[in-house]
Amino acid sequence: MSATTETPAQGSADTRPTEADAALVLADGSVFWGRGAGAAGQSVGEVCFNTSLTGYQEILTDPSYAGQIINFTFPHIGNVGTTPEDMETTTPAARGAVLRMDITDPSNWRAAKHLDGWLKTLNLTAVTGIDTRQLTRHIRDSGAPSGVVAYAPGAGETIDVAALARQAADWPGLEGMDLAKDVSCTQSYEWDQTEWSLETGHGVQDRPRFHVVAVDYGAKHNILRCLTSAGCRVTVVPASSTADDILGHSPDGVFLANGPGDPAATGEYAVPMIRAVMASGIPLFGICLGHQMMALALGAKTYKMHMGHRGANQPVKDLETGKVEITSQNHGFCVDINSLPDNAMMTHVSLFDGTLEGLRVEGKPIFSVQYHPEASPGPHDSHYLFERFVGLMEG
Repeated sequence: MSATTETPAQGSADTRPTEADAALVLADGSVFWGRGAGAAGQSVGEVCFNTSLTGYQEILTDPSYAGQIINFTFPHIGNVGTTPEDMETTTPAARGAVLRMDITDPSNWRAAKHLDGWLKTLNLTAVTGIDTRQLTRHIRDSGAPSGVVAYAPGAGETIDVAALARQAADWPGLEGMDLAKDVSCTQSYEWDQTEWSLETGHGVQDRPRFHVVAVDYGAKHNILRCLTSAGCRVTVVPASSTADDILGHSPDGVFLANGPGDPAATGEYAVPMIRAVMASGIPLFGICLGHQMMALALGAKTYKMHMGHRGANQPVKDLETGKVEITSQNHGFCVDINSLPDNAMMTHVSLFDGTLEGLRVEGKPIFSVQYHPEASPGPHDSHYLFERFVGLMEG
């Protein structure tokens, strides 16, 4: 598929361009006509935007995007193709993608498959030729809307805009949804794969110093790789695991993974486990959804953000060192700073909007961050957090 600069415009069923065989339809009736890519069909979800310049495959396979349609602000998606080495989960949970240009042909020595064919293989629907800047402004001003991506190759006239708008309006939204159970593993397993390197590809951790139990709320593979590369043997357990299940593995540390959905909904069964692990005195480290539920376990509250943080260029200040990190983020919920208990110290803050990005518990080996220190995609400024976790286990 070759790139093009022609953009079917936002409009209505009556303004569908003749070349359009796909559309993004929002709950408010807005229609963005385009050309389809990936799998034919339709899918409903929350429409969000991601500002990353690289890593579209990692983004599309991040389990945290369950229930979401991703609007990529970077126009040239597909330029490095796809490769099995960059998968963040076996089965992607994202609902679809919105792209500015037609999918770019791959030009990279690691490319194993064209993005369009890869999307078809995974039954993911995309709409190209959308004015993604206009859509991003809409999200920025009005908040993340519900929407439907629809692709009917060769039969664009069958796209029923009114029906799709009703479907989007009827979708309940992410608030109150427990999606971790949908993307979590169903039984425990061992993980020993380490981070990728140019010289050797992925390695194997065969001399671990510590044993970490990782609770899978939608864990990205590169988070697990960072733990093994830091010297850990990792046992991954389902989101529904109890404290007895976890402590029965005799871990040196417990990790609370990222994941999708509303932390308050997942917290109904996760918070009692987290509180019991906290009481055990074992070092505890949480990322993203894990961070949010750790805060809930401490007595804090979470809320749904207006549009969330999604991108690989998010500035975060470490309040304890004064350093600023450029971070990778993907979250639509946040911990309310004003609800933190006295023993929970804010350690990191967003320089975009002042929201909470990290905390630690005073006098205990417990800390968490809202952002993604494993990058994938993104900068490596925050890799030190895995070493900090190892340091707590050494202590």
